[in-house]
Amino acid sequence: MLRAPDVCRVETPAARTNDPITSHPAVEEVTRSGQRHTNMLAVIDAVCAHPGLTSAELAQYTPLGRHEVARSLPEAARANAVVKGDKRQCFFTGNLALTWWPAEHLQAAAA
Repeated sequence: MLRAPDVCRVETPAARTNDPITSHPAVEEVTRSGQRHTNMLAVIDAVCAHPGLTSAELAQYTPLGRHEVARSLPEAARANAVVKGDKRQCFFTGNLALTWWPAEHLQAAAA
């Protein structure tokens, strides 16, 4: 399982250029404070402990809201800590959603 020192800090832009102007200072503060990285680590821990769940399902295993988990998962993927899996119907939302797996799951499947 990945530990905090094993995961790089992701500081790519989290707000898109077409997001509301208020989003940019908020993202800067979340990044500067370290909360963005902390959220990513919480999501990685949840994926490692509960592989194959959707973002909404993973949220129940973190102190984060469903939308924070959904925002942090792609960052965890860019850090090579998690990978996208197949889509399936989410237990909580009823919608078709991606599943998420630890990156080591992908390596084990290839072996």
